[in-house]
Amino acid sequence: MLVKTFGSAVFGVNALTITIEVSISPGAKYFMVGLPDIAVKESLRRVDSAIRTAGFRMPRQKILVNLAPADIKKEGSAYDLPIAIGILAASGQIPSDELENFFIMGELSLDGSIQAIKGALPIAIKAREDGFSGFVLPRQNVREAAIVDGLTAYGVDTLSQVIAFFNKTELLAPVKIDTRKEFVKNIANYDYDFADVKGQENIKRALEIAAAGGHNVILIGPPGAGKTMLAKRLPTILPPLNLSEALETTKIHSVAGKLSAADALMTIRPFRSPHHTVSDVALVGGGANPQPGEISLAHNGVLFLDELPEFKRTVLEVMRQPLEDRKISISRARLAVEYPSSFMLVASMNPCPCGFYNHPEKECVCAPGIVQKYLSKISGPLLDRIDLHVEVTPVDFSELSSSENAEKSEIIRTRVIKAREKQDLRFADQPDLHYNAQMSTKMVRKVCNISEAGTKLLKSAMERLGLSARAYDRILKVARTIADLDNSEDVELEHLAEAINYRSLDRDGWAG
Repeated sequence: MLVKTFGSAVFGVNALTITIEVSISPGAKYFMVGLPDIAVKESLRRVDSAIRTAGFRMPRQKILVNLAPADIKKEGSAYDLPIAIGILAASGQIPSDELENFFIMGELSLDGSIQAIKGALPIAIKAREDGFSGFVLPRQNVREAAIVDGLTAYGVDTLSQVIAFFNKTELLAPVKIDTRKEFVKNIANYDYDFADVKGQENIKRALEIAAAGGHNVILIGPPGAGKTMLAKRLPTILPPLNLSEALETTKIHSVAGKLSAADALMTIRPFRSPHHTVSDVALVGGGANPQPGEISLAHNGVLFLDELPEFKRTVLEVMRQPLEDRKISISRARLAVEYPSSFMLVASMNPCPCGFYNHPEKECVCAPGIVQKYLSKISGPLLDRIDLHVEVTPVDFSELSSSENAEKSEIIRTRVIKAREKQDLRFADQPDLHYNAQMSTKMVRKVCNISEAGTKLLKSAMERLGLSARAYDRILKVARTIADLDNSEDVELEHLAEAINYRSLDRDGWAG
């Protein structure tokens, strides 16, 4: 008897429907075709034990399982459950009339319990697109699948429950999620707040500008000055995710298996902070079965690289293309996948190996030329993609011990949202352009008109401070954002002056 069950394979952030065909006929042995990997081939042992534990029999006949389409590699253990249900239906132990209406996915343990899978959200979206009415999957993943409207998600713990469901001896309660309610509930649920930071008003101002324009930023200062503390609070002043961004971000984390059983929808912007020993594959994604890397997990959020010069040069260089294109393409012999990677890069670093170059009180003990060598670990092309270079100085004791309340993230975020609204209007006819940092050179010339006095100031700054040519467009973009925060239609002289001040690493002689 031939029976078909349905599951899915995930490629990138999208899914493809897989038909699991099970045929039982006279003979012996178990055959699996359709380009299964080792984990899929091993499913026989798990399926055999799980079926026996559930009180049913494993047929002792020729069992042929085909995973169609047969020219696509099938990977992972999530096909265990549909294979088991297919075998039981093909051997007449459960009815097969309802199977065509369901996606079934899950990994089986030897005792019949069902383990979590990766990519439940994109699989659920594909099930709805293909007209399936229900999705049977592990209880750990059911909340992320349940946010898909028009699809009924059933969370199960054991194979016995699934068998009873198709035998109609037990009803499964579908899990329902109010997507909009879930989205609004935790939209501003952050553990950190800028109110915790004493002093550093100039750094807060720079991060507000970065958040308002989507600019990348690097913080340079001695140990203990507060660089990491400030960076961790940047997501709290970014505009909230909209529903589309939340779904897109959740899909990536679902594919990577990073969602907990309690999560249905990611409602706050991600903050990723990989250690400086991270490999280039871990950062950008990849592997035999390509998985999203840190830059994709930071999509619509913040990627924080602490101690930037300590990262391997090859790791930093692979970020250049994703920073520019806001996506990463991973190619293999059999397939190519594309992950989105539109993130804000926030980096921090000491000014020198000892950490005290330019310190107001402590003396730098680095040998001549060491500071420049240390800073040169960051290549010019990468630095070119960082708009704001901010020097962080130690906080005075008087500021640390002050009882005065600092400005809350909520207040700063209100200003950032207003600035972003101006940019939404400005780029309304540009579907791929959302904030100032994404502007091309042509767009910069169009929307960043400056007066004759402003041109003279910029020329003087570039000559006197030794600013590089690459700083020109960056200064104009940042000045445009500062003008938006001031609710100014034009880029004024004071906006340019402040933007010029955020190009520390472009100054000749900065490192001695």
